[in-house]
This record gives sequence, C-alpha cells and structure tokens, in this order.
Amino acid sequence: MNLKGKIAVVTGASRGIGKGIAIALGEQGATVYVTGRTTGDGERTIDTTARLVTEAGGEGRAIQCDHGDDAQIEALFKQIGEEAGHIDILVNNVYKIPNPPAWGGGFWDHSIQVWDDQVGIGLRAHYVASWHAAPLIFKAGKGAAILNVSSPGGQSYHFSSSYGAGKAGLDRLTADMAIELEPKGVAAVVLYPGSVATEFIQDAAAERDMDLSKSQTPLYVGRCAVALLAADDLMSRSGTIQWVEDLGEEFDLYDENGQRPPGYADR
Repeated sequence: MNLKGKIAVVTGASRGIGKGIAIALGEQGATVYVTGRTTGDGERTIDTTARLVTEAGGEGRAIQCDHGDDAQIEALFKQIGEEAGHIDILVNNVYKIPNPPAWGGGFWDHSIQVWDDQVGIGLRAHYVASWHAAPLIFKAGKGAAILNVSSPGGQSYHFSSSYGAGKAGLDRLTADMAIELEPKGVAAVVLYPGSVATEFIQDAAAERDMDLSKSQTPLYVGRCAVALLAADDLMSRSGTIQWVEDLGEEFDLYDENGQRPPGYADR
C-alpha cells in the first residue's frame, strides 16, 4: 500500500480507534487531518496523534473541532478545502461516551443526554461531516471513500438500547449513502472492529476485572481499515459491513506486537 499524496480526514482521533486509523494511514504516507476537542502535548490529544502520524511516515495535521457543533464541523471542512483542495478518504469515527458510561440497565435508567451523546455524536455528526465533505470528496474523483466506524452493536445488544440504535442507524446510513455515491465512483463502507483495547477500555478494565489479552489494538484496527481503503476492489464492497478480523486474515495483517487477535466471539 502506498497512500502518499492522498488526503485523509479522521474524526475523533485524539485516542482510541481514530488514533489507530490515523497512524496506520501515516504508515502508508498519507496526509492525515485529525480532529477532536483535546489539544496539547498530552498522551490523548489531536496534536500528539498528528505528531505520531508524521513519525509513522505521513503528514499529520491537527484541527480542533467539537463534532457536537455544526458550525465547527463546517469550519473544519472549509479549512481543509482551503489547504488541501480535496479529500480522498473520510473516516467518520468520532464518538462521545456518556458520563457516566451507560453500562447496561434499562433505557429508563439513563438520562436523555445518553441518547444525544451516543446517537447525536455517533450518528448525526457523521452525517453532517459527510455532507460538508462531499464536495471535496467529489473533487478527488473516482476511488475516494467514506469509511464509517460502527460496531457489532448494530446487530446485537451491547451496552444500551441507544447505543444499538446509533450503530444500526449508521450501518443503514452507510448502505444508502453507497447507493447515492455509486454514480460518483465513491465508496461508502462500514467497519466493524471487535473488542478493542482503547484507552477507555483499558481504564475500565482495572475496575471491572476485564481480560484484554485477546483484544484488538487500535493500530491493528487501523491497519485493517487502511488495507480495506487501499483495496483494488473497494467499490465492489461499497455499502457492506467489513469485519476487522476478516480483513486481518485477508490481507495478512498483524498488530504492533506481531500478533493477530482471534475472531469476534459473539459474531
């Protein structure tokens, strides 16, 4: 894979899966715009992710953006348009974990804000970003792509009913976007990671006695995502759900520890 000269945008890339995808794009030489709310020199900031993208071999550029604010999303893509002129790859990954997290229980136990966090940021913000990015994606021409990071929670119960609604909605949104984008030669694909040892999950593991030994790392997810985006048959996969473990096996990929995590248990 060689993505040198390609312009990518990864939303919500200060940490977790977004960070892993951004760095993996950097490994293949892409210029990667990373977005998020947290800036500075800390471990979980967009500035640190941008630096790691550059160190990996690409060019990282950080732009602060609260994806709960439509005006900031509009300003984000206006700036990218002025600087880069087009977008080859848009990765909609940004997500807001409710505070406190919605770990099970009934929907009546959760505040309405939980819905706004999980569906507003995890679904609506992806639509708004795609809407503003579309003209820049069309300038890139055939071969450009939108990758929406979803979850097996779109097909089975995980965490809460609002979580599942957001993920199922994103899956359907992607399938319908693919139909509308097909005449443009632009792909829209869903990515299903399995159990991923993000910073949030690692923090929770200590409190909940969780075994993360078989979890995917964010960078492994990223490498699988990039292999998908660079695949010669990407357009034929448009509108589909692509599982990380299938991509890892298909493209013979490994994480930063030289390992390939096992398949998703609840599939």
